[in-house]
Amino acid sequence: MLGTTLGQFRLIAVLEGISFLILLLIAMPLKYMAGIPEAVSVVGAMHGVLFVMYALWLAVVKFKYRWSFLKAGIAFIASFIPFGTFVLDRKLKQEATNA
Repeated sequence: MLGTTLGQFRLIAVLEGISFLILLLIAMPLKYMAGIPEAVSVVGAMHGVLFVMYALWLAVVKFKYRWSFLKAGIAFIASFIPFGTFVLDRKLKQEATNA
């Protein structure tokens, strides 16, 4: 998986998706229901770094694999939807298997 640029992107996408879910489902409830704002600070920072990595790797993948603007745009939008990066990963895995 890590041997190719696309494999690296898939790994970053999954990690970004996990961090997004942790932020939404654990850190934010801790902040607003339990009064622990530090949870969002820590998880939010980690998620921010992963999101930037995701966006950068997406740009690299777009040009290296000659993705259309539409395909790259859908991949970018997937990062804003809970579980979106997991669906994207499944589609990319299917494409790699079929190629």
